Amino acid sequence: MEDLLAVISRHGYSLLALIVFFEAMGLPLPAALALLTAGAVSAYGKLNPSLVMAIAVPAIVVGDSVLFVVGRATGWRLLGVLCRVSANPESCILRSAESFYRRGKIALVFAKFIPGINTMAPPLAGSMKMRPAQFLRLDLAAAFLYVMAYGGAGFLFSDFLRVITHGLRSAGHAAEMVLVLGLIGYVIYRIWLYRKYRLYTVVPRVPVEEVARRLTSPDAANILLVDVRSHGYYDAGASRIKGSVRIEPNNLIEEIKSLPKDKEIYLYCS
Repeated sequence: MEDLLAVISRHGYSLLALIVFFEAMGLPLPAALALLTAGAVSAYGKLNPSLVMAIAVPAIVVGDSVLFVVGRATGWRLLGVLCRVSANPESCILRSAESFYRRGKIALVFAKFIPGINTMAPPLAGSMKMRPAQFLRLDLAAAFLYVMAYGGAGFLFSDFLRVITHGLRSAGHAAEMVLVLGLIGYVIYRIWLYRKYRLYTVVPRVPVEEVARRLTSPDAANILLVDVRSHGYYDAGASRIKGSVRIEPNNLIEEIKSLPKDKEIYLYCS
């Protein structure tokens, strides 16, 4: 089998660019692992670290910019599509939006380091109508920090990688070992994430038609509709379903106290 180091030496830049670009676009690819490996191989003298930086950063920014533009045009619809590869669509969107809202625009800079939120941040920024110039500045800083962190770690600890692979004789084998271990870790993480959020699958859902039918039935007075759209998608002039009340989901503990306990409550969002 052709030595992995030779493959990386010949195709490393293009492979790295493709992996980080498609990961930025939402595909479940281990971009951090690719950067770690590229950094280690750079330390072996097979890749130029400056060129790794010059290729990876623009590839990430381009991928993020595509999601930003599409998110600006489609809003939550793109988030729903991206979250279909998540362990649970509802938890994916809610965790991403909560992190973005609480930390503000600076969340873009650190979102790359948070699995599940890294892909959501650009379309969230777009759907909330962030200025393109501001997005590009923050995203460029995020991409630079991300590449420096993982690529730099691979470069600095390349000797350590040789040690943990014991008697493996080539840098290619060392990189291969890192790749295999990283992929195993990634699979374990996805399984853990699925198990953690699988309880969301038991949350009861009611078809819109059923709610509409009940609102016209004799017991309609016992039903309360609650608008739980996050503040990024709701303002005082927004339209609501007639008869519904508004609560802020990011302040849910306090908001729940004001809800009646003698009614059936149906929630709706974007």
